[in-house]
Amino acid sequence: MSLIKNLYGPFFDLHNWETVISSGQDWMIILSLVLIECLLSVDNAIVLAAQTQKLPTKKEQEKSLFYGIWGAYFFRFILIGVGTYLINFWEIKVLGAAYLMYLSVKHFYGRAHPHDKHKSKQKKERKSWLSPFWSVVVSIEMMDIVFSIDSILASLAISPNPVIVLLGGIFGILAMRGVAEVIMRLLQLVPELETVAYGLIALIAIKLFLTIPAIDIEIPAVLFGVIVLVSILGAIVVNRIKNNRA
Repeated sequence: MSLIKNLYGPFFDLHNWETVISSGQDWMIILSLVLIECLLSVDNAIVLAAQTQKLPTKKEQEKSLFYGIWGAYFFRFILIGVGTYLINFWEIKVLGAAYLMYLSVKHFYGRAHPHDKHKSKQKKERKSWLSPFWSVVVSIEMMDIVFSIDSILASLAISPNPVIVLLGGIFGILAMRGVAEVIMRLLQLVPELETVAYGLIALIAIKLFLTIPAIDIEIPAVLFGVIVLVSILGAIVVNRIKNNRA
């Protein structure tokens, strides 16, 4: 109980909340954390947008993101409490990287072998105990847990106050979900972006794996952002060329 109190006590300290809310300096730190969250969550937004495309209707896609927001808040609260120990959980990054690579390989294998993909889908529908909607929601939450590690560690390095980190995370998650919705709309307008998205997911898997302590190579957020932007612009150009030819 004493460990739980030490980890989560600051969240329930009303004086701590009052101090943070009334401090202009703390709000500047929160704004910085939101910007960091957005920069570190571009890859998360790409994965979320690609995952929601599995759902048949736009309503279900938006609903899955809505559920994902509340799940992200809950897990963010839990993870911030144990943030000082997250550096030891590099195994989560390995598992997350493996899962992301699996998603990418599975997508491209399905495109190359559509008949096998159809049979696999029928088999999955018979055996899965979760509906397609909840399967996507669970997948979103798993990815939130994996991707939140970097942003939480970066945030705790800026401010040791968990309330400041939590507020930065809350606003940052909202901003990141906005990015995900933009990517969702682009995927609907430009079908070629789906191929780009899963190619980027493979790159994200490599990027995530390289950050484990044994390797410790960090791809700069700016460089990754440029790669994403160039990939999206390339897909849009290809789409326009195809439309003009048609």
